[in-house]
Amino acid sequence: MSLETVTIGTLSISRFILGSNPFSGFSHQGTDRDTAMLRHYTVDHIKHVFSQAQKLGITTVIGRGDQHFIRTLLEFRNEGGSLKWVAQTCPEMKSIERSVDDIVRGGAEACFVHGGYMDNLLANKKLDEVPPAIEKIRSAGLQAGIAGHNPAVFEWAEKNLDVDFYMCSYYNSAHRDEHAEHISGMPEWFLPEDRDAMVGLIVRLGRPVIHYKVMAAGRNDPPEALRFVARHLRKNDAVCVGVFTGDKPDMLAEDVRLFEESLKAGS
Repeated sequence: MSLETVTIGTLSISRFILGSNPFSGFSHQGTDRDTAMLRHYTVDHIKHVFSQAQKLGITTVIGRGDQHFIRTLLEFRNEGGSLKWVAQTCPEMKSIERSVDDIVRGGAEACFVHGGYMDNLLANKKLDEVPPAIEKIRSAGLQAGIAGHNPAVFEWAEKNLDVDFYMCSYYNSAHRDEHAEHISGMPEWFLPEDRDAMVGLIVRLGRPVIHYKVMAAGRNDPPEALRFVARHLRKNDAVCVGVFTGDKPDMLAEDVRLFEESLKAGS
């Protein structure tokens, strides 16, 4: 099976990208749900989802640049898997540069600065730290990007950065003024007006966009959510969707089918 592809920089990726927050226990639904995801997603289960993704025509996974994800992906590749890795820097690292070093060694094809980290730098007026990180990613031969939940991040980037792609969250679901990283159980909100604000900005952005958190961390109805995505994807945009197969083993196949149907309905 093959899926439509788009290009970020010089890298061709499937338009439907596998997300990986559930693999790391980031449910955005509370600590009990986080733990359930961590218990379910053993290395073998994660590799099984990777295999499902490839059979469905997905060529790309977005994942954290931490040792757990890197080790799992390397095992998958050693066993014949060929998913491309768009890596996310880890805000718990001492610096973006240290995180990029791990990502390069782990075999990523692209890398973006973590969205919570970008939000935090914006809030604390430290965005001057970002251009050197983008240069480090580029100098390693990777496609470079940034993520964010706050639309103001991308308004700044349009004026100050030369990147290959953006990762735009549909929801500005938590303030990251004090902590860049997600903290299990922290208060979060998923407001429809935030989604509308982000897609209203995306149409004006000058780089390809990977749309993420489109399901509001499991709160949105999947058919409606993917129809909304399909209506707002531009020509070279893509979508990132994570799945929890502990709820439904065929969730990924169902989401891909819904997305493909939504694209055809809007064409």
